[in-house]
Amino acid sequence: MKPKAIVYKKVDQKVLDYISETCDVVSFEKLDSDTLPHFYEELKDAHGILGSGLKVNKELLDHAPQLKIVCNTSVGYDNLDMEEISARGITATNTPDVLNDTVADTMFGLLLATARRIPEMDQLVKTGQWKSMIGENLFGVDVHHKVLGIIGMGGVGNAIAKRAHFGFDMQILYHNRSRNEFAEKIFGATYCSLDELLQQSDYVCLMTPLTPETENLMGKREFELMKNTAIFINGSRGKTVDEQALVHALETGEILAAGLDVFVQEPVQQDHPLLSLKNVVTLPHIGSATYETRYKMAMLAAKNLVAGLSGKTPPNTIRK
Repeated sequence: MKPKAIVYKKVDQKVLDYISETCDVVSFEKLDSDTLPHFYEELKDAHGILGSGLKVNKELLDHAPQLKIVCNTSVGYDNLDMEEISARGITATNTPDVLNDTVADTMFGLLLATARRIPEMDQLVKTGQWKSMIGENLFGVDVHHKVLGIIGMGGVGNAIAKRAHFGFDMQILYHNRSRNEFAEKIFGATYCSLDELLQQSDYVCLMTPLTPETENLMGKREFELMKNTAIFINGSRGKTVDEQALVHALETGEILAAGLDVFVQEPVQQDHPLLSLKNVVTLPHIGSATYETRYKMAMLAAKNLVAGLSGKTPPNTIRK
């Protein structure tokens, strides 16, 4: 008898076919008020689940007494209660590395768009406000040869540093839980304290995972340390930033601008003050959102799932 697996997000049919070779699959394209009751009913005899964003906590696990593996289709796993999962002897996996370059492309695109005010200039043209050559009040700022500070120098951080160093001749500063000798050797990156990074960087790119230690990592004090000509980019998680402090920093000129792919609440509410500021570029959490990369992530999650339900060690087991 095949183990039962639930896929709770839309994935390519090839991924479902791969899982179906080993498992009986129940799939949901999304979870909402209409599908959740059915999802919880199917959980009762499920051995594995695959998807992203779902809070896997005691409440959910109590509905899944036979669960053996939880597979996130993401690098981050702040949606998983790892203590509860581990206490029940359940394996958890994620999908690192396959999205590094795609997310780095997005972050550098966001950085460029914010620095050169590209969305704002696009609207200037499209709304018929471009009547003559623009004045200094609409100028952007240079990216090349500037100082980029990266907070969280993991795989994506390395990929961002590569683009900055080789493509834009930027000086790289980084702050991380541990030294990254690869980044220091290949990109000339300099390890420094968070305060030093904030004080010296022209661009601050936040790429740290969300943990109890990094929640609200960027707050009032941190934005005050930044240059008033500096630009802040967030591609980590919304809760790593005190959004009220960020709004204040942008409104008062403590920092020049911000580019954001993540928010505390997603989708972001339309009355959020960040959306009314011209010096903010916003994206709907699209860091890894290309067909190619999402397919790779889903297939890697599927391989983790199949391995775990076949009695093997999944290639991307989360270890706490």
